[in-house]
Order: sequence, then structure tokens, then C-alpha cells
Amino acid sequence: MTPAELATVVHGAVVAGVAAGDFAGTPPDAVVVERPKNREHGDYATNVALRMAKSAGRPAREVAEAIAARLRQFDGIAGVDVAGPGFLNITLAADSLGMIAQAIVEAADGYGRSDALAGRKVNLEFVSANPTGPVHLGHTRWAAIGDSLHRILEAAGAEVAAEHYINDFGSQMTKFGASLYAVARGRPVPEDGYHGDYVADVAKAVLAERPDLLDLPEDDAVAVCTGLGEELMLRSIRESLSRFRVEFEVWFSERSMHSSGKVDDALTRLREQGHVYDADGAVWLRTTDFGDDKDRVLVRSNGEKTYFAADAAYYLDKRGRGFDTCVYMLGADHHGYVGRLRAIVACAGDDPDLTLEVLIGQLVKLVRAGEEVRLSKRAGTIVTLDDFVDLVGVDAGRYSLARWSADTPLTLDIAEITRRSNDNPVYYVQYAHARTRNARRNAEQFGIGLDVFAPELLTSPYEAALLTALGDFPAVVATAAELRAPHRIARYLEDLAGTYHRWYDHCRIAPQGDDPVTDLNRTRAWVNEATRVVLANGLRLLGVHAPDRM
Repeated sequence: MTPAELATVVHGAVVAGVAAGDFAGTPPDAVVVERPKNREHGDYATNVALRMAKSAGRPAREVAEAIAARLRQFDGIAGVDVAGPGFLNITLAADSLGMIAQAIVEAADGYGRSDALAGRKVNLEFVSANPTGPVHLGHTRWAAIGDSLHRILEAAGAEVAAEHYINDFGSQMTKFGASLYAVARGRPVPEDGYHGDYVADVAKAVLAERPDLLDLPEDDAVAVCTGLGEELMLRSIRESLSRFRVEFEVWFSERSMHSSGKVDDALTRLREQGHVYDADGAVWLRTTDFGDDKDRVLVRSNGEKTYFAADAAYYLDKRGRGFDTCVYMLGADHHGYVGRLRAIVACAGDDPDLTLEVLIGQLVKLVRAGEEVRLSKRAGTIVTLDDFVDLVGVDAGRYSLARWSADTPLTLDIAEITRRSNDNPVYYVQYAHARTRNARRNAEQFGIGLDVFAPELLTSPYEAALLTALGDFPAVVATAAELRAPHRIARYLEDLAGTYHRWYDHCRIAPQGDDPVTDLNRTRAWVNEATRVVLANGLRLLGVHAPDRM
């Protein structure tokens, strides 16, 4: 019996109790069952009696006793105790608890998936590195967390589009083109231009595609450098992200909104909403009506549209594409954007508490031998995604970045996250998966397969601990999706790995010495395989490989 199935059984007991007059009140829409901190208190616990007490007009313990009496009649439940002010501690029958293993093995890759967010259409924007330089370490943290969140939201039933916003409009693009042209000419890069070896690499590639570049008038040459430079830089960004196992369904161009008239359309709509006004020759959005510290300029007095105008148009475009929720994953220096984005949403007539989510990520530092790694030979002043992968690898990099909440400042030690020992969390979890594969190979040498399943034989407390941990996985995934918290998957996997190792040490699958193969050995092979499935599914959600051998 899975936790979800047990919750349904408990809910049924509550409904039956009310219908039979055991106690009055209105049953809750759903019942929550959780693992108690102390294993001696049973396999699962619920506070449903405490929730029912007020509407029942009776002490919670009395309501709990009535519910417990009904639950004790259920075949899959071995015992129910009432504790404290009215908690129900439930112990499942061995065969009922053991059935979790069979359910997991049969569900395979589908175990952990749910319809918790079914019907929700989510736009998830992250990384959004400017096409003027390589993806740096700050972007890399969002790449790991954002892609993991993409996978987790889909596992919870949401329809998700991962989106990369290309900031390809404005002065920074001209500066990039001018920097490329300067290098191509053998001139110093302008002081406010872009530096680093990658600029020379891109300039060389531009020259290769346009051998006539230096024969063009300077303005035309800079325009060519800007266009080709962006194309080449985006190609490099895509390749770097793909190497890190990050893919986007949508690459959205800021420039396309201007050229297609979408920015003008957005300003017209906002004006129709009554929040746009003209003053001092400029066009303003009255964002102070919705909590912003000052009104924002949409069009400057010289007729130039601001980045804020593009931000407004971009949000409206997302909503126009049918997204219920727009998630923005922004860097640590973007706290000031939260109020502005919420004001845009409100000015557009939406409720920002319903359609907008802004996640702010904190800085990440990389250290080696106690010293911060600060410079990249290619980028000049930053550590790039490619540098990071070269130093630690994709698996260690993704896992180490995803196992911490995004709002936590993070320092990663290269030696620690690449160490092949149980002190390294990613190694610890991957080793657990490899151990399940090795255990299966060893069992097969004794002819032990998955042909016999006798869950009533799984009576060890180590088996109960592992089975209940495995049963938690769907709820962990759903919670991680709801809270936008991939790190909950990582921490769950680490706990599961520890529980599995303890089970493996005390509940051997293969017989010892001359002992015969029994149905208990065969049934434990199911538990081992169930653990492999959950570890693999969890690592997949984090974009990390589940190795067969280590």
C-alpha cells in the first residue's frame, strides 16, 4: 500500500464514520499521511482527527479512537494507535507495505509522476544569457536548477515550456559588434566594449564568413559584426548548455518583439487599461498604483523605447501564448525587478499572485585549494559554464548546484565535489544506484530473478524503513514541483541511499555460504529493483546519470 493509497483508506474511514454517526463534522477534501520521526510510532501518522475535532464538537482523541476502530478492520493495516492529543499512528501489515516494491517495479520510469499540477501551463524562463559573451557560473547555477525544475514540473503533470530570452536589442549589441570590428582591424577594444579571448575567436570566425568585412564602410562592417557575432555567440551558448544537458523549447528574441510591433501593441493595451500617461515628453506606466516605488518610463522623450517596455511586452506575449503561470528565474542583482514585474502584471489586469513567480538566485563561488577560482582564459574575468564542466564534470556540477536552495549563497570546492567517496553526496547517491545493479548481477548468478514476490516475508525493520522511504518518492516530487525546490529531490535521494545501504547490509539478497535460495531472497530482489528505479528516476529529474558500475 502506497502512502497515497493509505491516505485514501483513512479518508474513507472518516467519511464512513460521519455517515454512520460515529462523530459529526465535515470530512476534509483530502487526508495527509506522513512518516513519523520515530519508527517505533508506526509506519505512517495522520492528524486528521485533530482537523475534524472542531466541526465534530468532540475531543480529538475521541474522534481519533472512532477512526482507529474503522481502520483496524482494514486487511492491509496491522495496527493503529492513538497518540498525544489525537494523532493516529498506523502500522501496515508486512504484505501491504511490501506491495510498494511491486508497484514501483511495475511503474518503472513512471513511478513518481503524478497529476498534481495537471492542467497547468507554465512558462519557465531561466539562464537568458546575453548573446555578447559565454554562459558564466551564475548562469550555470540557474541552468542546473532551472532544467531540473523543468523536469520536476513535467513529472507533476504540468505542461512546461523552458524558455531562453535573447537580449538582442539595444546598445549592448552595437558595443559587441564594435568590439568584434576593433579586434578584426587589429585595434584596441573600446573601453566600454567586450574583452576576453572569446572576442578574438568570434572576430576570427566573422572574418572567415565575410572575407570582405574590412573593405566595407565602418558602419556597415560593425552591423555585419553585430549580426554574425550574435549568431555565432548564440550557437556557442546553445552548445555549452547542451553539453550541460540543458535544452530549451523556445529561444525568444527581444528584437523580434520590436520588429513585429508587439511592443507597440503592448503599450496600446496598457494604455487601454488606464495605466499609461504622458508627461515631460515621455510615456509612463503608473506602476506606483500597484506598489512600485516610482512610475516607470516606457518611451523616452527622444522616442526610444526602454527595456521596461520590452519587459511589459514580453509578459503580455507569454500570457497571449496561453501560459497560466510565468516563472522568471533571475540573478542575485535583480531583486529590484520583482516589484516592477508585479506592477506590470497588475497593470495588464492580471493577479501577480496567480500568474507570476519570480525566483531570485544567490551567487555561487568556486574554490580550489582554498582560493576562489575567478578568471577564465577564454572570458577574461569570469568562470564560464565550459570551464566549470571541464573542472568538475556534468554530473558533479549539476548535482552540486541543484542540491541547495537557489536563495542560498553557495561556495563549491572542486576537490570536494569531485571526490570519489561517500562524503561526496553525488558519489554517494550514484554509488547506491550502482550497488543495486551489482546486487542484481550477483543475485542472477544464484538464479534469483523477479519471478516470485511474497511481500508477507518482508518483516525486518530495515525493510519497513526502506519500503516507506520508497513510498515517499511521489509526494517528494509533487512537493518539489509545488515549492519550485529541486534540492528536495537531492536531499531525499541522499536519505534514501543511506537507508538502502543499511538495508543491504542487514538483508542480503544472495544466500550466504551453503544456504539455499528462498522466496525471501527472491522477494528482496524486488525491493532492490524498486530502489534502483527510484534512484534512477530521482537522478533523472536532476539531469544526472545513474551509473551501472562505479
